[in-house]
Amino acid sequence: MSLLDPIFSRAIRAGRLTITKYDGSIANFGGQEPGPEVAIRFTEPGVERHILLNPELGGPEAYMDGGITIEQGSLHDLIRIFALNRAHLNRTPTQRFWQEVARRLRFIQQYNPIGRAKRNVSHHYDIGEDIYRLFLDRDMQYSCAYFPTGEESLEDAQTLKKRHIAAKLQIRDGQRILDIGCGWGGMGLYLAHLADVEVVGVTLSENQLKVARRRAEILGVSDRVHFELRDYREVNEDFDRIVSVGMLEHVGAGYLQEYFTTVQQRLKVNGVALIHAISSMAPPGGSTPFLHKYIFPGGYTPALSETMTAVEDSRLWLLDCEILRVHYGYTLAEWSRRFAASRDTARQIMGERFCRMWEFYLSMCEVSFMDLSSNVFQLQLGRQRDAVPITRDYLHAEESRLAGLEPQFLDRVVDSAHMALGN
Repeated sequence: MSLLDPIFSRAIRAGRLTITKYDGSIANFGGQEPGPEVAIRFTEPGVERHILLNPELGGPEAYMDGGITIEQGSLHDLIRIFALNRAHLNRTPTQRFWQEVARRLRFIQQYNPIGRAKRNVSHHYDIGEDIYRLFLDRDMQYSCAYFPTGEESLEDAQTLKKRHIAAKLQIRDGQRILDIGCGWGGMGLYLAHLADVEVVGVTLSENQLKVARRRAEILGVSDRVHFELRDYREVNEDFDRIVSVGMLEHVGAGYLQEYFTTVQQRLKVNGVALIHAISSMAPPGGSTPFLHKYIFPGGYTPALSETMTAVEDSRLWLLDCEILRVHYGYTLAEWSRRFAASRDTARQIMGERFCRMWEFYLSMCEVSFMDLSSNVFQLQLGRQRDAVPITRDYLHAEESRLAGLEPQFLDRVVDSAHMALGN
């Protein structure tokens, strides 16, 4: 019997996990409660020790390196087994140790001064657009889509996300808009086609900057849509509207106050900001070791409680807060499906180990939203209490108005992404 056996015997109850060890012995765990049925094989002698020393890092690394192969079920099923039994697994001494380490080191891990923040962003976003094109929608939206029914296509859901955000911003002619973390430019270009506005998008990704600028050129709006390689803390102008989608997760717990103070200082007196970010229904915690090391160094999804402390200290009014629960789960499921369909291409570009890492990343994030505690919030903020109407009634009418404008430009804006990428 290995050291993992007593841990898994106590902790795994939902689902059934069968492990064929490197020496050929077989162990079965779970079955007391419903869940996926998965059979895996350890193909190398050190896999058990690697997992035991740091389960949330050792497990993914063993899969990435081929030390774990799946013989029944799928990777997604395997991750779900550990998610469904997380409460029991978190009580093990090893997990408690690493959770305490993460808690104590989280401000060091999330140390994001301007220079380091750029390196962290480049680690993830500058790996090359060829990979992202394999699984994102046509507009290259790399954030939670909006699924009112759960049946929408990814393209439609991403358009609905942009429309929902624009409605909360109440876009009108003459406004200046700051897009913090503008990505490949899709949100800023969408807003620029709703009204005669000026958009300034800032990013720390050189690859994304090139694509965003090229898109603006293709669409003929470079005179009023400007994309810049600049940290949000280096912006000094004032704006009527500020939008930030999927960027707060890169700020770090120790910089939340600075972030929202910057939003407050850059927002005009009657301005409105919309901050869209991943969060959790759980209290403040640390970063997942696998995500911190391989996917988002310096990243952290803040709890609503610590986010609101920073908002309050920045003297901003919280005008509205909406919690999107399973929307990102639906988004990630579609990304995973598309990535799997293009896996051979991804392997030719980045290699097998990257593919295993990426599918683990997408699947574990989907499980986090569908089976664990992750969610997304949208904070509508202002310097004045009456910056927007006092009820949400205006949103339906505004979204209907924006939907009526989209046929005039949407396909052209969306297609500009792949045109800018040379296809």
